[in-house]
Amino acid sequence: MLARRVARAALAAALLVVATVARADTPPASPDESNAPAAPADATPAGPASADKEGWDRWKEVFGSGRLLATGGVTQVEGSAGGGLVPWAVLAGYGSEDQIGGTAFYTRVPAEDLMIQAYGGALSFLQRVEISAAGQTADLGGPIHEDVSQVIFGAKVRLFGDLVYTPWPTVALGVQYKRNLDYSIPESLGSRHREDADFYLAASKVFLNGLFGFPVLLNTTVRATRANELGLLGFGGPHQNEYEPMFEGSALLFFTRHLAIGGEFRQKPQNLRTVDEDNWADAFLAVFINKHLSLVGGYVRMGDVAVWQNQDSYYLNVQAGF
Repeated sequence: MLARRVARAALAAALLVVATVARADTPPASPDESNAPAAPADATPAGPASADKEGWDRWKEVFGSGRLLATGGVTQVEGSAGGGLVPWAVLAGYGSEDQIGGTAFYTRVPAEDLMIQAYGGALSFLQRVEISAAGQTADLGGPIHEDVSQVIFGAKVRLFGDLVYTPWPTVALGVQYKRNLDYSIPESLGSRHREDADFYLAASKVFLNGLFGFPVLLNTTVRATRANELGLLGFGGPHQNEYEPMFEGSALLFFTRHLAIGGEFRQKPQNLRTVDEDNWADAFLAVFINKHLSLVGGYVRMGDVAVWQNQDSYYLNVQAGF
């Protein structure tokens, strides 16, 4: 009984405090407030609601999607805007020259003896600069049963041109800094460096009446690199420890604004004597659902990867963005 009385008294005291605070916060009525006309039902509210609406409009102006659908490409396996394997000269997202755009992605390649996964995001500023961050992991099967992984930080600068509106291509210069997080296996295979950077120059162009009247995107990238299997097996080696120029290319045919098929080729160096590294190629179907979501499914030919042979596989890429 005593506990019940105490609870009732506490509840009454709490209600009294709330009522007192509410009354204190209520502004006094002006002398003629009772005679003031009622506000029309469709009047625009002032104060914080208007400020919130203005802030939302400003946010939409800065973080916008002013470019055409698919002009940001998808996200390649190292986190840069492009195709599945190759970075293009386009920038991530759909931000125009006075906006910020961005993407987040996940890629999965379930090969027979290893599983490669990549994930990350990118931001582009004023249709001039892109920065990106990505992680890669390779779950190794067979006799090794260990994982290797790396982090990648990228930057890309659009030098000149436009993908659609100029007769010449858009050209961009990029860098990808990579650091291997599990270096025991790469070192045992002869890798010379745990971290390194790739440098590339890319040129991309859309031809609106490219093939049978359908738009075609073509891209050429030249990369200076010492990466072994994208860097998952370290950088450099006893066979070659200098930067070498590698060719990469992409072609994309648009059936509609939302649907395209394409293919890519990526040349790779031969730095390790113990690993015969194959060039990579893929064929894919890209679905640009809207400016916020795209899906890519395809087949990638990786050939021999380290001690594993014939690691060709399908792959899936999911990208969200603005």
